[in-house]
Amino acid sequence: MKRKIFTALILLSALATTAIVVNSQESKNSKSSAATTSQKPINDTREERHKAREQRRAERLAAYERFVDSIVLSRNFKFIPTSVQQEPAGSTRMLYNPNYELSVWDTEVDVCLPYIKGVTPPYYYVLLNYTLPSVSKYITEQTRDGWNVSFSTSLFSATDYDFSLDIYSSSGSATLTIASTWYPDVQYDGSIISIN
Repeated sequence: MKRKIFTALILLSALATTAIVVNSQESKNSKSSAATTSQKPINDTREERHKAREQRRAERLAAYERFVDSIVLSRNFKFIPTSVQQEPAGSTRMLYNPNYELSVWDTEVDVCLPYIKGVTPPYYYVLLNYTLPSVSKYITEQTRDGWNVSFSTSLFSATDYDFSLDIYSSSGSATLTIASTWYPDVQYDGSIISIN
């Protein structure tokens, strides 16, 4: 008799445990399906916000490219160098002086740049510090990446200097190369900004 009661209790506890497990699994399934249906609008909202941010970034990038194009075409920009290097394989020197620049205003050009002179080593630095009321052969050409602006000047000396400025519209970065018949080319890396 005790054995039958004990067996019945074990069966009852097993049934109760099974019922609890089944109920908990059903409630989990209903919660997960409710969570899935409630996550769907959250995921849709997240996706919409993501696409809106991408579109705003694309609009800002396109506006910046138009801005760079407009200042180059209006001949109203300033090149700010961050490094200088003598070509073809000279060492790169970083430039931190905020006064170094090449400014273009319509037909006038201001040059304030360090320049490396010398036909053979040891080369030495000089400062090109000129206001040029006019330059010759000023050409603006559109390239695949942006613009190439080139012009020539004697810098009030017997030597002609050819300036070539490659401007990248998408980034606002630029590379200036100054070529001379007597000295190796000097290249500057930097950025383009508008003149206020």
